[in-house]
Amino acid sequence: MSIRIEHEPADSPAAQGLLEAYFADRAMTFVGGPYRPKPADPSTLRAPDGAFLVARAEDGAAIGCGALRRLGPARFEVKHLYVAPAGRGRGTGAALLRALEEEAVRLGADEVVLDTNRSLEAANGLYASRGYEAIEPYNDNPNATSWFRKPVG
Repeated sequence: MSIRIEHEPADSPAAQGLLEAYFADRAMTFVGGPYRPKPADPSTLRAPDGAFLVARAEDGAAIGCGALRRLGPARFEVKHLYVAPAGRGRGTGAALLRALEEEAVRLGADEVVLDTNRSLEAANGLYASRGYEAIEPYNDNPNATSWFRKPVG
């Protein structure tokens, strides 16, 4: 399966459909109390302070997404990394994460951070395999139990 990663406005129909699926999936599988989604403001997810990327299958179907937002001059945060069932097990998550890291560097990052929940075993495995290291919390996200950092650039 060939995967194409494209920039997409975070408020486009494709992006919003993926984000709705992401938040619904998180609400159904969340462990550790009620899930309280904190969607990023779409205006922060575009250059020069961020980006929103969509993964598409060969037929053009949107099968995943991920976002970046600037937290500091050279620090970006990965947000809303999601792979729909149709894109799972095919390297979609790794391709999206790699593209987000490359975009962060293009926007001036020297590090990327993210938060997640330990119940998301596939996500935690992906981050570990891509060189992310555990760090102390950098935010107060009530849904997060793990925080990670990776030098880039």
